[in-house]
Amino acid sequence: MPKVTYIEFDGTEHQVDVASGLSVMEGAVKNMVPGIDADCGGACACATCHVYVDPEWKDKTGEPNEMETSMLDFAEEVKDNSRLSCQIKMSDDLDGLTVRLPESQH
Repeated sequence: MPKVTYIEFDGTEHQVDVASGLSVMEGAVKNMVPGIDADCGGACACATCHVYVDPEWKDKTGEPNEMETSMLDFAEEVKDNSRLSCQIKMSDDLDGLTVRLPESQH
């Protein structure tokens, strides 16, 4: 099962198994990773699952679609590597993925 490392703003790491087909957000919620609220339940209708994808994973996770880009306008501290974790689907290719949480989501 692929692993994801979630790093809180203060540096606290949470390495969890996330089944292929689930989103990075679902993995965080199922494993009680703090800082990913997922208020909309993964419908890409809020920005409470905002993460920064580590640079070495940016190409593998792809670019945000138009809807995600629109929702990122509501997130704080948006950067070039910002994504909504509900829009990143896990696969074996993403085993070892590292995402960081913004300070505003602590």
